[in-house]
Amino acid sequence: MTTTETSNPALAGLSRPARVADEGEGVGLDEIGLAARNHGMPLELLAHDVTPLGAHYVLTHYDIPLADATTWALEVGGLVRSPLSLSLADLQARPVVSRTVTMECAGNGRARLSPRPVSQPWLHEAVGAMTWTGTPLAGVLADAAPLDGAVDVVFTGADHGVERGVEQDYQRSLTVEQATDPEVLLAWACNGVELPPQHGHPLRLLVPGWYGMASVKWLRSVEVVDHVFDGYQMRAYSLRQAPEEEGERVTRIAPRALVQPPGFPDFLSRRRVVRAGPQLLTGRAWSGWAEVVSVEVSVDGGATWVEAELGAQPDPRAWRSWSLPWTATEGRHVVSARATDATGRTQPSEPVWNRGGFANTAPQDLQVLVLAADRGES
Repeated sequence: MTTTETSNPALAGLSRPARVADEGEGVGLDEIGLAARNHGMPLELLAHDVTPLGAHYVLTHYDIPLADATTWALEVGGLVRSPLSLSLADLQARPVVSRTVTMECAGNGRARLSPRPVSQPWLHEAVGAMTWTGTPLAGVLADAAPLDGAVDVVFTGADHGVERGVEQDYQRSLTVEQATDPEVLLAWACNGVELPPQHGHPLRLLVPGWYGMASVKWLRSVEVVDHVFDGYQMRAYSLRQAPEEEGERVTRIAPRALVQPPGFPDFLSRRRVVRAGPQLLTGRAWSGWAEVVSVEVSVDGGATWVEAELGAQPDPRAWRSWSLPWTATEGRHVVSARATDATGRTQPSEPVWNRGGFANTAPQDLQVLVLAADRGES
């Protein structure tokens, strides 16, 4: 049941995913098409503890499936004692949990790498924090009762397409231990409303702390297997320098801090404009590994760093706010922030390159032009 991949040489010429752009090659129409289909969160919305519905980043690998919640069912099977077929009403009758979680695309920052991996050209905006509602997956798996020898749990979505000549359903897996973490949810709502189509209506997996590729949307089956699942979407999300490498698998979200853009923007470049004098720099920071314990801010392109004040965190898996007073002086400045979590993980000063363009957490370089203070301002 888990094998939904079919290699077909006739499909191989459709595109060349995981390709690295040639020197001097600009962003192509295929990438522009991806950018038009998907969208990031406008960074001024970092002001919100919870990202407004519709503003959270969206990445869809294939098409958004049409789903009828009244006839939909989740099949739970494989190496289990008691296979289950659960309607949405069945799931909603189980214990209900709401959790505010920061979710980030593993490719966030990809477009800033050189040479550029050719794919969805994210800058910094592939992130958001919403309040998800569902039921713990662990309880469903307990009722299905995995048998001895269970190794992985495979999640299959209803979205279907082609990547690198491979026709497939979107599939990801977790180990049994990971899948039974009480934080992992089968979610049917976000921010108090049923899941919108682009976020996985009627049901999705939610794996807090992991990059978004783990939280399978339009979830239709959960299968327990006796082996390590090595499907396409497991192999694709790996940190590799060369095509033939297996690479380290992408899992939890690396620490990142972003600056909420101050002042007002130039329309095309999005460079910021502020007036000289007292300013308050603010933003958000998060990590999928542990609590963020430090945010440092630079206003001179990383030459010097100053510790910011950390603020509230609405949920252990949500981002937390930070702030730093800044006496802005006339001229051009480059504002950046970097986060460190309780494990000691921190953002590197320079991008760490890999062929997929994953987990590039090099600090943001926010260009800010400081103008003379308005007459009458101190």
